[in-house]
Amino acid sequence: MSWRIVIVSSRAKLDYRMDYLVVRGEEEKRVHISEIGTLIIESTAVSMTAALLGQLADRNITVVFCDNKRNPSCQLLPLYGVYNASKCLRNQITWTDERKTNVWTQIVRDKIYQQYCFLKELDLPESELLNSYVNELCEGDATNREGHAAKVYFNALYGKAFKRGRDDSVNSALNYGYSIILSAFNREIVAEGYLTQIGIFHSSEQNFFNLTCDFMEPYRIIIDRVVYANVERPFDKDYKRILVEALNEKVTIDGKKQYITNAIKIYVSSVFDALCGERKSILTYEF
Repeated sequence: MSWRIVIVSSRAKLDYRMDYLVVRGEEEKRVHISEIGTLIIESTAVSMTAALLGQLADRNITVVFCDNKRNPSCQLLPLYGVYNASKCLRNQITWTDERKTNVWTQIVRDKIYQQYCFLKELDLPESELLNSYVNELCEGDATNREGHAAKVYFNALYGKAFKRGRDDSVNSALNYGYSIILSAFNREIVAEGYLTQIGIFHSSEQNFFNLTCDFMEPYRIIIDRVVYANVERPFDKDYKRILVEALNEKVTIDGKKQYITNAIKIYVSSVFDALCGERKSILTYEF
């Protein structure tokens, strides 16, 4: 079972040897390939062999490469996640507007509900407004309850002066954490045989991950919780470790406790089943 998140943060040479990832830096370390769920290359002074890259892709291991500021900049994804990828693609481009609208409505409802639960845990009065947005949500979120909820939610957490997109430690931490969540979703979407570019709501021509951005919305709260708990910390190497390790926490989904990485896999499968008409409701999770 792949469960480890491996981070390489200093100069090293990485290669593949007898089913092991071999990291040769100041000292040699080995990790069995079957145990790795995510590999994060933080340093630009890391070199990797083509044999290792091929094995990582074949085993659907998420590989995230960081830039010279140690922020995620790209990801290794296999071209073909499953044997019947062509069938999956035909399904994807023929999903009906009715199903896409229904699934997007469920995703938005779950996202706002997760935000409501977090604010309620913190005993913040804005939680009741978010609860009303959940109840007011119409098909396809035509009245943009998601956008209104986001403004109320972040202002409740960080004050009315806070804005997403500013260059500050909170936004840096949120962006870093969200990119890790996005990478985990990319892995599962490709593993199911679908394209990340073709979304059900997000549709930007410049976004390679429209579908991922759709699916991941309710899981952003996982990062939000960590960032809020560490709001006074400087955004440094140790903070990034905390954000990455958030994926090793457990949540309840489909009646069972699961690591978040596995919960994402189960959730993604349920969303595809709903889009393909094999189930009515997507699965949600609880802390």
